[in-house]
Amino acid sequence: MEYNYIKSLHLIFVITWFAGLFYIPRLFIYHIEARQKQKPDCDILSEQLKIMEKRLWYIITWPSAILATIFAVWLLVLVPGWLEQAWMHVKLAFVGLLFAYHIKNHFIFKQFQKGDIRWTSNGMRLWNEGATLILFAIVFLVILKSAISWIWGLVGLIGLGIVLMLGIKLYKRLRNRNPTS
Repeated sequence: MEYNYIKSLHLIFVITWFAGLFYIPRLFIYHIEARQKQKPDCDILSEQLKIMEKRLWYIITWPSAILATIFAVWLLVLVPGWLEQAWMHVKLAFVGLLFAYHIKNHFIFKQFQKGDIRWTSNGMRLWNEGATLILFAIVFLVILKSAISWIWGLVGLIGLGIVLMLGIKLYKRLRNRNPTS
């Protein structure tokens, strides 16, 4: 019974962590695009976006990452045999990649808070898809476990990346035709 409660809490905080990781780059995109506006709109929007980024990052995303990790470790203590399975090794590698993505977002967040914005909106749109790719990989690993063919899984992940990049290019093309969207 304890296992189901811990697993439920782990999943809840994984979901809220990913929600934060999906939304923070979107706020960064708005922040980048706000800088293209005239004053005082640029200043007002930038300050509001800094507040929104800060609240999302420190009230939702970081606590969720920490709590998801605590409950994940707890699950591994309850079921240590998972650490002997190949799918778990691959999953933990993707979780390591997720933490790297999270930390990089933290550095980007710190730069944006200082007004040091070096990204383009298109670059940030591409960066935003990193969490999506990691989410797909982790979910499929957890659900399919050893039944997954690693080669086909990798091909599928690369295919998803290509589809996401094509979607971003299509969005950019449509947006350039209709600049109000």
